[in-house]
Amino acid sequence: MGKTALERFLKYVSYDTQSDENSETYPSTKKQFELLNFLLGELKDLGIAAEIDQYGYVIGRIPANIPEGHEKFGKVPPVAYIAHVDTSPEVSGANVKPQKIKYEGGDIVLPGDTSIVIKASENPGLQKCIGHTLITTDGTTLLGSDDKSGIAAIMTSAQHFINNPDELHGDIIICFTPDEEIGQGTKYLDIKKLGAKYAYTVDGDLPGELNKETFSAALATITAYGRDIHPGFAKDIMVNSIRVISEIIAKMPKDVAPETTEDYEPYLHPYVLEGSIAKSTVKILFRDFETPGLDVHKENMEKIIAEVQEMFPNAKIEMEVKIQYLNMRDKLKDAPEVLDNLWEAAVRTGITPTWVPIRGGTDGSRLTEMGLPTPNIYTGGQNFHSRTEWLSVDFMEQTVKTIINLIKIWVEKSN
Repeated sequence: MGKTALERFLKYVSYDTQSDENSETYPSTKKQFELLNFLLGELKDLGIAAEIDQYGYVIGRIPANIPEGHEKFGKVPPVAYIAHVDTSPEVSGANVKPQKIKYEGGDIVLPGDTSIVIKASENPGLQKCIGHTLITTDGTTLLGSDDKSGIAAIMTSAQHFINNPDELHGDIIICFTPDEEIGQGTKYLDIKKLGAKYAYTVDGDLPGELNKETFSAALATITAYGRDIHPGFAKDIMVNSIRVISEIIAKMPKDVAPETTEDYEPYLHPYVLEGSIAKSTVKILFRDFETPGLDVHKENMEKIIAEVQEMFPNAKIEMEVKIQYLNMRDKLKDAPEVLDNLWEAAVRTGITPTWVPIRGGTDGSRLTEMGLPTPNIYTGGQNFHSRTEWLSVDFMEQTVKTIINLIKIWVEKSN
């Protein structure tokens, strides 16, 4: 009958696929190709026609099996299911040691580093997992559920339709991407070659949480140039760029930060800092559910930079702002069927769905902007990008059922 979603997931997390935002290659790390090529082989082993291109995109296709003359013949649109192979640059994804536990409640102390604790008080989702099988890390790495649980769910769903050829479906397109974690997941993806009319990323949180809107996002890079000299002779000569950058960060509003905001509240987030006397750089994420808010963030940072420039007249300060992705909400409003069918699939799976905004981004943000409507489906994990990441196997199996139901609904609802 094939592998279970758990068996697949445990295999996938054995691959270190951490991406690197400072790389100039694509994918940003060669090691992502190892898992991508493994997935290519798995698809082919299932009898699914698949290929990988020079950029690492793996695309597999299960042709529609609706017989000619059937009322739905030719009417069911091709739909893609997408997940990314890379893991966050922020925490190591090498030598992951998954821990399998039967969760009975309370905190979870991780054995590889007992100072790392998954606290029930910080994880209300755990209350939904009493009696579930959980997979955690040992506390020394992240787990990789983001997004290897999504890959496992897609592959297990594909296996279902290969094993059950009498179940009608339209063209099922499977796509695995690199470099999503650094905002480059769709950089070279050929939408026409993908051949889908609609798509879903399987890259979300807990079952029931469906995503049709994300932040609009920009990246600001602020660079301060100073002047270096021996500190013993520095009076009235040295310009310390580290102090310049520190003042800029200190003046950023404390109530517009990830650690002080939630739901639809925007934030500014300095997340990379590099410095020396002569040159220092800080990278700051701008996030806002209203796209014009990105301009507001830029204007506010320009005011801060102007204030700091007055404090350090001999320093040179530059800021570059690049748009990363836009809220997919606006364009998804024009494709209600892609949302309605996802909602119905969750209901049929026995889940009470709700639309939840993503305080982040997915490949679906850019794909929707590019003209391919792509909302997001849950995977069953939480605490992504951290050593406290965890996955409910029971919830991942619900994700598999949701995808299977969704594929069937596209047949039923097509006119």
